Amino acid sequence: MNAKVTENTQQHRFELPIADGAIAAAYYRLENGRVVLIHTEVPSEFSGQGIASQLAHGTFEMLRKTGRKAIPKCQFMGQFLVKNPQYSDVLAG
Repeated sequence: MNAKVTENTQQHRFELPIADGAIAAAYYRLENGRVVLIHTEVPSEFSGQGIASQLAHGTFEMLRKTGRKAIPKCQFMGQFLVKNPQYSDVLAG
């Protein structure tokens, strides 16, 4: 899969197209200029394929590129950051 993560600002989520119109999404809310990641969702038929990790990589790359800081409230995103300390610069202090 060579899909790219995009941001859907109207639905407050980062999206990764999967197949047949399905998407994985990382939902967020904005708080004091920070992106609070609140929920990550991958359709069940695609679970266990590393899609959530691809979504997380793309999300943190986009946040880094746009100079925004994240607060991971989503358990998956928090665990992802522990395993991928290269994104520590994206965390809100």
